[in-house]
Amino acid sequence: MRLFDTHCHLNDPAYQADLAAVLKRARAAGVVRMLVVGYDLPSSQQALALAEAEDGIYAAVGIHPHDAAGVTAADLVRLEEMLAHPKAVALGEIGLDYHYENSPRREQQEVFRAQLALAQKVGKPVVIHGREAHADLVAALKAEGDRYQGVMHCYSGSKEAAREYLDLNLYISVAGPVTFKNARKLLEVVPMLPPERLLLETDAPYLTPHPWRGRRNEPACLVAVAERVAQLRGMTTEAVADLTWENGAACFGLL
Repeated sequence: MRLFDTHCHLNDPAYQADLAAVLKRARAAGVVRMLVVGYDLPSSQQALALAEAEDGIYAAVGIHPHDAAGVTAADLVRLEEMLAHPKAVALGEIGLDYHYENSPRREQQEVFRAQLALAQKVGKPVVIHGREAHADLVAALKAEGDRYQGVMHCYSGSKEAAREYLDLNLYISVAGPVTFKNARKLLEVVPMLPPERLLLETDAPYLTPHPWRGRRNEPACLVAVAERVAQLRGMTTEAVADLTWENGAACFGLL
């Protein structure tokens, strides 16, 4: 069984002491491809360094909405330079977050739109973070009439919102919350997703699935996500692994 963790943060300090062991457990569990996602310039550079050092690891580089305040034109030039790296397969994690509002909404929107334009310029997919900002996310994605290749990461919204993102050519990625006892919306969303638009992720070190909730998450835990998705879709875990492996390869140009 081959699994593709399409969103993890192995560039997080949480793995500084034991990254080699984390990777060994991931590969033993069948998670042999991982996309390490940046959230600012330093973490994006760290993602690239990991991708250079390890087979099966790829990088996404981008600026998270939490870090949108103060982003400069020079920062966007640096991102474009990073995206030229052969193992930089996506621009992300980008988007809008109105829950914490660590950056003002207007600056979030400006930086999001600038990074969408950059993705179009360089022809790379986008990895989108959205929290309590659905209407503005959709408006930004529709603004220029472009259709972006990419993914709504760690999806937790409604069926109706999922349909809007699917109509915009985006994949929907499912993470550890699908295993939580209070995952009501996901229980409706996961079975209705078109098979060709489904991805799996951990968002490690965050959102650890049941039964390890409360501990640090890591890519090996993706197996629990795959098992739960398989239950909800009436498939075998192996079939879900195969499907989402192919989808991840298509999304990120790794065919």
